[in-house]
Amino acid sequence: MLSLKHVYFFEAGIGILANTFLLVFHIFTIHQMHRPRPTDMITCQLAFVHMVMLLIALYISSADMFKSLGFPNELKCKVMLYVSRVSRGLSISITCLLSIVQVITISPSSFYLSRFKQKLTKHIAIAFFCICCFSLCSNSNMIINTVAHSNRTNLLNVSKYCSLSSINSIVRALYRMINLSQNIFFVGMMLLSSMYMVIFLCSHQRKSEYLHSMSISPRTSPAKRATCTVLVLVSFFVIMYCVDSIISFFSAVLWKYEPVVLGVQTLVGNMDATVSPLVLISSDKRIVDILKKVIFANFFKSQ
Repeated sequence: MLSLKHVYFFEAGIGILANTFLLVFHIFTIHQMHRPRPTDMITCQLAFVHMVMLLIALYISSADMFKSLGFPNELKCKVMLYVSRVSRGLSISITCLLSIVQVITISPSSFYLSRFKQKLTKHIAIAFFCICCFSLCSNSNMIINTVAHSNRTNLLNVSKYCSLSSINSIVRALYRMINLSQNIFFVGMMLLSSMYMVIFLCSHQRKSEYLHSMSISPRTSPAKRATCTVLVLVSFFVIMYCVDSIISFFSAVLWKYEPVVLGVQTLVGNMDATVSPLVLISSDKRIVDILKKVIFANFFKSQ
């Protein structure tokens, strides 16, 4: 269990650093550019949400950090678990938004969604506001259900200090139905957008092969590179989400969380928040060029 905790702290540390770097870079990019790319705004939002996810999970998992906050345990548990659930809801919805925006970006003028291209930045701001409000409301039950850990028998332990209390079965079923419907919708939209992007990539590949046969040297376009990146992010997110959902489902049905199971779920649940910024950094030519310049400058300085 101790080694599992060390692995998680390492995972969270890498994720926080990568998301912080990505957030700062895109804030400067949006500030300096007159018309920033729509995906820059979404990446900035996603990096911030993932950073909050990892920091909250780190506080919940670490006994020393949790004790250091000068508030009653009951209040700390309610705030921490509520923010954790809200940030997870925002993670899935913003990843879905990123995939939809990429579909709109690469779509031809004849495609129905291409009409949103001109005012995409405005639509992103409205969509982000809506999903924030919905996520805040749909997870409001966490404020009521979360209690500090005690010896009561009807509690579901989710950390060393925090638990979930048993509530009315009808109310619990209602909140589960809302969250499940929300998640099914977002995952479904991601899968549909992924199918469209796969079709786009296949079409682009055939076009590249044709250009190659005509002795024209094909280049990887920014649109294709960005589409591949979003496709990798969405695929990885869906896999991690499915594994996390299976663990959560069986734990909720059995109303029991084993410490090892909880540790594994923490690792899996935050894997996307750690991996996605690394994928975005490695696939962004602007960031790669900056890192190359910094590395070469330091290398020649040390010679």
